[in-house]
Amino acid sequence: MRELYRILDANFNRAREALRVAEDCGRFALNDPAITSMAKHMRSDLKGVLETMPFQEMLTSRDTAGDIGTELTSPSEPARTDLPDVAAAACKRLSEALRTIEEYSKVVAPEQTTLLERMRYNAYTLEQRVMSRLATAQRCESVRIYVLVSAEICKGSLLRCARSAVAGGADVIQLREKRPEIGDAQLLAMAAELRELTDETGRMLIINDRADIAALVGADGVHLGQYDLPVSEARRLLRPAAIVGKSTHSIEQARSAVNEGADYVSVGPMFQTDTKDAGPLAGPELLKQAVHEIGLPVVPIGGINADNVNQLIDAGAQRVAVCSAVCASEDPRGAAEQIRAAFPT
Repeated sequence: MRELYRILDANFNRAREALRVAEDCGRFALNDPAITSMAKHMRSDLKGVLETMPFQEMLTSRDTAGDIGTELTSPSEPARTDLPDVAAAACKRLSEALRTIEEYSKVVAPEQTTLLERMRYNAYTLEQRVMSRLATAQRCESVRIYVLVSAEICKGSLLRCARSAVAGGADVIQLREKRPEIGDAQLLAMAAELRELTDETGRMLIINDRADIAALVGADGVHLGQYDLPVSEARRLLRPAAIVGKSTHSIEQARSAVNEGADYVSVGPMFQTDTKDAGPLAGPELLKQAVHEIGLPVVPIGGINADNVNQLIDAGAQRVAVCSAVCASEDPRGAAEQIRAAFPT
């Protein structure tokens, strides 16, 4: 039995360590309360299982000095290229350790088998959530031009305007319809049209405010205002890899959005704008502060056009959100191209 106890002891240690790596990724890198909570609860469950085991026998059977495995390391083990690589290795280690614990526990504590099996399935879900969020963060980082479209502003049809914006270099299309006369059925139809366009062109589709509409059309995510659903509640409606952005008008609101677990924050308005809910003028100074302090992609918004975008780039902007400058233009493609050209390739 000593050999069996050694196996269980080693794999409980592996599982605990892997969960801590995943939890720290969710807590400090992703600011994701759901991932952090899931990893924390799994650590608690693992501790509960360990308490039913012959812990003293497992401890006394431990022989780190005599363990031949400590001298065997694969060529890839010492190398990690980036944060996703670290997280992926930890998640794989977790599911492998739980499988080993599950199998060998059938001899020592068979009554724990069902719980361990469920924990292993939870580990697969945890891996999916962690890796999806990390992939989402990378997608947000690559965005340069984010175009908000509204049928009220577009010179032609909403779809034609969005298609022209994409042709001009837009990475993201956000459907933003605030008019009360636009019913849910019409909004859903607009979103479905834009989803077809963004699927076809490989761009991202974000729905303003409405996580339910975003979920129904399989949008890439939702953008929330200060008085919309909390980030964590919006995520419950969306698929695991969905993007959740948040509008902010002060550095305090931007900090709060980070703590909520947003994937990006918009800050503004940068310049005078006719948008009714834009908030008081924030200006490039808020952008400078947010870029310096906020560890998420920061998207300046409000009154941005080809004439003033360089002021924001000088303030640290790596991307901008525009609406009227593109949608109200007679040439949406050309307007988008002009703004895109301001960013270094």
